[in-house]
Amino acid sequence: MNGPSFHSVTLDPAKCKGCTTCIRFCPTEAIRVRKGRAFILDERCIDCGECIRTCPNNAKKAVSDPLSVLADYAVRVALPAPTLYSQFDERFSVDRILSALLELGFTDVFEVARAAEFVADATAEWIAAAGDGGPWISSACPAVVKLLQVRFPSLLDRLVPIISPMEAAARIVKERLYPGRTDVGVFFISPCAGKVTVSRYPLGLAQSAVDGVIAIKDIYLPLRNALSSVVERPISRAGARGVAWAHIDGESDAVGVPRALGVSGISHVISVFEALENGKMKDVKFIEALACPAGCVGGPLTVENPYIARARVRALERSANDRAARERRVEDAGIGLGFDEAVRARSGLRLAPDLLKAMIMLEETEVVVESLPGLDCGSCGAPTCRAFAEDVAKGDAVIAGCIFKLRENVRKMAEELLSMESIQPPGLDKD
Repeated sequence: MNGPSFHSVTLDPAKCKGCTTCIRFCPTEAIRVRKGRAFILDERCIDCGECIRTCPNNAKKAVSDPLSVLADYAVRVALPAPTLYSQFDERFSVDRILSALLELGFTDVFEVARAAEFVADATAEWIAAAGDGGPWISSACPAVVKLLQVRFPSLLDRLVPIISPMEAAARIVKERLYPGRTDVGVFFISPCAGKVTVSRYPLGLAQSAVDGVIAIKDIYLPLRNALSSVVERPISRAGARGVAWAHIDGESDAVGVPRALGVSGISHVISVFEALENGKMKDVKFIEALACPAGCVGGPLTVENPYIARARVRALERSANDRAARERRVEDAGIGLGFDEAVRARSGLRLAPDLLKAMIMLEETEVVVESLPGLDCGSCGAPTCRAFAEDVAKGDAVIAGCIFKLRENVRKMAEELLSMESIQPPGLDKD
């Protein structure tokens, strides 16, 4: 599906102060402030979580699944993102963290880091088969894929059509470990809101194999409490290549394609895509783009500082069993890792579905833009003067919503009133 009606990123109106901070940071201009409260334009939202990260009032939040959802399944499999390991200090090994998950009600664990190794190999094979094209763009980050859909549709044909490690892990569990079972629930433990949305409205897939997504921040405290007394078991099978996907450049290193470029942080991703649209970066073969700063360790649903978390992941990489990781390179995931369908553009930035009407609105937008001060102050509740002009053209705002236009109108009215005050009735006019 390419037109989701559900978004994990939501707004709590009771906490919103209408401060306009969020509108300045949204990469797709998906937020407006009206009547003292922000609201999100569904067709433009890419679930990047930037508003969650920047809102000073904690009014933005991500909807995810509670731990209680485990009760719906007889077999409950946890899919921990490698970012989860970085949320705890060096006293707790990966095996200890995975063992603690079993204490919380999961009956089995399959590491997303291990699935990432399979995805990396499939990506390398696909790029090799693609030949001299490119640069090819990773499809691992759902917010980046949605950014392409909404803001850079011309780059969609550069997207590597390989499913994410989350989906690969879920498929392995259902198709290889528990084939034919209908009582198996697979739950991704996520650092980001984007994964929640694509688990319900997947990109490039007809249906997701994930049954639920639990935020790292929601499971952190129960897991932290379980770590102190859990009996550690030898569960982990993922090597350094898979664990490294938690941070920027981890995927590029795992894929092993020469001339790869890693970029993190949504504003930096946008600048790279703009350069790519302008014909630059011809020497780059592969682009690993992650919406969150420093990569998945900087996700809005994490609890640890992203750079501290990244350092912890790097330490885990150095202690990983590299020999086992090299052996797993020749393994076959045993499942299909390609997309089921093409990822298509979304009309989030289109003024109107009808082309003629959109052209008329565009002309009106240009006229309104010319009349505005061009300060992008945000007082109107839109991120830029142009965005406000588009809102006016669509009928979602009035020109007086601009404080400068309002003052201009008031000044004109005052001048007219003064002019009218000086006019005398004809019988009293002595001049």
